[in-house]
Amino acid sequence: MTETMEVNQFNLVYNVLSFSLATMMATTIFCWMRVGSCAQRYKSALIITGLVTFIAAYHYLRIFNSWTEAYAWTPEGTLSVTGVPFNDAYRYMDWLLTVPLLLIEIILVMKLDPAETVSKATTLGVASALMIPPSDEIILVMKLDPAETVSKATTLGVASALMIILGYPGELITDPDQLSGRWMWWACAMVPFLFIVYTLLVGLNDATNAETDPNISSLIKKAQVATVISWCTYPVVYVFPMLGITGSSVIVFIQIGYSISDIISKCGVGLLVYSITMAKTAALNNANGETERLLA
Repeated sequence: MTETMEVNQFNLVYNVLSFSLATMMATTIFCWMRVGSCAQRYKSALIITGLVTFIAAYHYLRIFNSWTEAYAWTPEGTLSVTGVPFNDAYRYMDWLLTVPLLLIEIILVMKLDPAETVSKATTLGVASALMIPPSDEIILVMKLDPAETVSKATTLGVASALMIILGYPGELITDPDQLSGRWMWWACAMVPFLFIVYTLLVGLNDATNAETDPNISSLIKKAQVATVISWCTYPVVYVFPMLGITGSSVIVFIQIGYSISDIISKCGVGLLVYSITMAKTAALNNANGETERLLA
């Protein structure tokens, strides 16, 4: 059921969705136009980075259109519900498509041999299909043998699926008199969530310490922080109805919260991936130049 909106509430969500759409589109164009500037071995990562934001831009366009179709302006300058339900399920379709790509794009900038790259990308793609929000990022920057990669990817994939299964029933509870049930499901879902976040932080720290180039190490650290910030948005948004936010206000808060999270996880982390590809390209060019100088 579509809630009645105040004019300021409608305009706020309208502007946030518009801004998110523009941000996704701009990131896509930037990344794709910079593909020619990076080394051949990292071009796929940059193309996929742009593809992630391209898919997100498409879904934000659908969300934006659904938002404008759910309400109509009256001659008095107020808003009325059109009867067309606001469809926010586009977000879930977006996450389902982009999460595997988010995993693969970082795998492609790691120092892996071709066989291990295929192994990691395939395993993570399958594992991430079990979930909706991102969680397997720990595997992305770790130098693991294939067996350990399969083990960690499977464990985190199952934990992520369990978190979604436990959290979804609570999402359906919005009645203020039944919010105790939503708290219960939130608490249950937080168990696998905390396991995932802990593993994510430890894994990324190990990868950061393994990097010998301080510039690349710094970029990976930034990717770690950005990933954790965007990941932690989801349980915060989840509890909005339990904080006394009801009616149209909770819809506004949820739309703003998820939009901010998407911008950080897709555009922000995507641009960090771009920075890593450029840094590794520069290091590769310098190494090749030094080799040519020594052989001259």
